Amino acid sequence: MSDHAHAHGDHGHDDHDSGYHATTKGYVVGFILSVILTAIPFWLVMGNVIQNSNTTAFVILGFAAVQIVVHMVYFLHMNGKVEGGWSMLALIFTVVVVIIMLAGSIWVMYHLNHNMMPGMMHDAAHNLTLPAGAPDAGHLSHSK
Repeated sequence: MSDHAHAHGDHGHDDHDSGYHATTKGYVVGFILSVILTAIPFWLVMGNVIQNSNTTAFVILGFAAVQIVVHMVYFLHMNGKVEGGWSMLALIFTVVVVIIMLAGSIWVMYHLNHNMMPGMMHDAAHNLTLPAGAPDAGHLSHSK
């Protein structure tokens, strides 16, 4: 009977191996990291620290990605042990689907922009390359 009771006791109290236990220290560390990861990009933009806006945008995106991980670890308590690893597997699947959707959307938009009405893009480039003082096609058609 003691083996039977012990087996039920282990089954009910196997929390130390099954997941993350939230502590006040963990929440404080997560909060401090979140504040730092918010303050640095704010300072980068407001102080115009990096002159190139594209570089600034990529740095801010990097800080945002790190902050997402901080929130998932410290506030959502996601790791490989929670729920037998299924929550981490679901997260990985979600990230892969989001990356595929974003990359596909950007690819489609780029190709639509590049391939839509190529004649209009050619006319716009032609009008920009006319020599100074040369009449454009619209001016010639109105001179009749």
